[in-house]
Amino acid sequence: MAELSQAHVLIIATDGFEQAELFEPRKALLDAGVKVTLASIKTDPIQGMVFDDKGDTITPDTTLDEVDTEDFTALLLPGGVGNPDKLRMNDRAVEIVEEFADDGKLIAAICHAPWLLIEADVVDGRRMTSWPSLRVDLANAGAEVVDEEVVRDGPFITSRKPDDIPAFNKAILAALQEDLDDQEADEDDTADALPPEPARRPAASR
Repeated sequence: MAELSQAHVLIIATDGFEQAELFEPRKALLDAGVKVTLASIKTDPIQGMVFDDKGDTITPDTTLDEVDTEDFTALLLPGGVGNPDKLRMNDRAVEIVEEFADDGKLIAAICHAPWLLIEADVVDGRRMTSWPSLRVDLANAGAEVVDEEVVRDGPFITSRKPDDIPAFNKAILAALQEDLDDQEADEDDTADALPPEPARRPAASR
């Protein structure tokens, strides 16, 4: 079994993120040994929300413009109303989602975060869930919308609200483990398929 320490998860967020939807998955990942990087529009502290009230802030590790998606295993998108609404108007944020989707990498989005998935045009034909007010938008973009605490469809994991975070976290960790195990198995198969190195002749005695 591959070690989760081999995984590197990118979180993108800005002001207005739902505090529990960033802090709790981030903690679960770190506790499991996963490397986590938080990127935002700028590196100034970003404001979390607890529903309609201001919560804690967190300082991003880097900016969206500095992100190279090749460096990451998976993408985590927290919700909150203001956060994904701002990010979906940011070209680089949308490009990051598109690049993860094009590479078939894991993308986990909770609550209002599927707005970004819609903006990136990656939901068509996918089974997904979200905060109730987004479900018509998801359906109009071609998703099959369901009301479940966590939904996995290929590389996509979606959940509805903060109450779903335990199931959301569990699904993310399981998917990361599955992807790493598959990658390790593929590497083993490739190594087995390589021809054996030719035996070296013993050095001639002088």
